[in-house]
Amino acid sequence: MSAVPWATLLVLGLGLTIPPVNGADREMIDRNSDFSTRLFRTLASRTDDNVVLATTAVSRGMAALLAGTVGTTRDQLQAVLRLAGLDPENITDPLSVMGAGALNLKQGVAFFSTADTQVSAKYAADLQSKYEGDVKTLDMSAPQDAVDAVNAWVRQQIGDQARDQLTALDPQTRLLLATAAFYRGRFRLAFNASVTQDERFYVDKYHVVTAPMMYRADKYFLAYDRALKTGVLKLPMTDGAAMLVVLPDDNVDIGSVEEEVNTEKIRAWIGQLKKTKLEVQLPRFTFEASYSLGDVLKTLGAVQVFQDDADLGNMGAAQGSKVWQVLHKAAVSMDESGGGDGPAGGFSGPQPRLTVNRPFLFVVYHESSGGLLLMGRLRDPTKT
Repeated sequence: MSAVPWATLLVLGLGLTIPPVNGADREMIDRNSDFSTRLFRTLASRTDDNVVLATTAVSRGMAALLAGTVGTTRDQLQAVLRLAGLDPENITDPLSVMGAGALNLKQGVAFFSTADTQVSAKYAADLQSKYEGDVKTLDMSAPQDAVDAVNAWVRQQIGDQARDQLTALDPQTRLLLATAAFYRGRFRLAFNASVTQDERFYVDKYHVVTAPMMYRADKYFLAYDRALKTGVLKLPMTDGAAMLVVLPDDNVDIGSVEEEVNTEKIRAWIGQLKKTKLEVQLPRFTFEASYSLGDVLKTLGAVQVFQDDADLGNMGAAQGSKVWQVLHKAAVSMDESGGGDGPAGGFSGPQPRLTVNRPFLFVVYHESSGGLLLMGRLRDPTKT
């Protein structure tokens, strides 16, 4: 079968648009997306490895932190989160707009604090009611026990598939914000597991690995960004979400595409999608990653919350308290399973084939609101 000629492929149908939501929710979705894409770009620029960022989980945790701050600390966080001008007490949780219960997303938020930095009971109650978050006491006099406690919390939130990647904590830690998320993707159009086979995946021009490539022939929504020389494939999920596979041409550096990813770009890709008959080969992948996001957030402008003069007065923390670390654990799994649809009917004559056999970006978003759930880069499908 021929490879997809992105620039000349004939596609049928009208472009897609994101259905409208009410004005206040639309504003929150857009603000959250702006923060999410900035955070992803900054994080991805610091590593050449696979990347997965559960953007909604991180923004949820940061909004919860924002509610505990006042003064300049609050102003900086609001600017970074794109929430300037809003009352933190009245900020809408984007995940609630998306209908969290229907999504295949497990996530959690928690503040771990030492006994001498105990947050107020009122703040703990607000955290639970607004963000389903927890406040837990962390005894840093026994560092390994503290590490074990955080790892146990992560497993409790996202399941036993999460490996313990946190191995140490700064002994000076007094207040730790942790977020965790796991997304289990089930495609609306299931791939045919019986024809999955190992194929070459070109990590770069010098490294080739073998990865299980899933296959399905069907009608898909496809777009091509001529400015970035990048193709975009939409794969709907069974839970009301969809994944965009963003595949640069084989002579285009994926980093140059990452630098251009923002809310407007993602929305433009969705609006340009057209339906076409297509054979798709996509690597089956499962991987996870842990990040300390403090330096990333500082780069974006959230500085004072990590300094001794941070004002966490609304949290009830003592004067001079600060957030020592912001930890995030995310995992994603994509395999052949789907919504019960069997193999597609055969097409008459050969169809273009899109083989995703080189590094690509993926964006998982809620279809009806456009809210972002995950963003990632698969550099090497053999790395878990």
